[in-house]
Amino acid sequence: MKFMHRLESHAYALLRIVTGFLFLTHGALKFLNMPEPARPWHIQWVAAPIELVGGALVMLGLFTSPAAFLCSGMAAAAYWIGHYPRGPWPWVNSGESAALFSFIFLYISAKGTGIWGLGKN
Repeated sequence: MKFMHRLESHAYALLRIVTGFLFLTHGALKFLNMPEPARPWHIQWVAAPIELVGGALVMLGLFTSPAAFLCSGMAAAAYWIGHYPRGPWPWVNSGESAALFSFIFLYISAKGTGIWGLGKN
């Protein structure tokens, strides 16, 4: 698989862009109060803007490290507050996406913008 080494920066850029896009869609659905209208206020007015704006910033590669760090913390909080009380295992409490988002954003925060970003590396 040595041929993939030359594509590492492209693969990372795709990871950053797709992860940011998926996160912002989660925020957009929450912010627009869809598909579950009965949400606690903090989900719609705290988590949703972080997901929407943070995901967009990461996707575009603007202020990538701080935005990704904030998104990582928000996803971790979502796991521990929203999913963990239903059981400790992600496959039981439906927390797979929150756990993955948390660790992927932590990695993106450490690595920075990379290529195809609008901000500095």
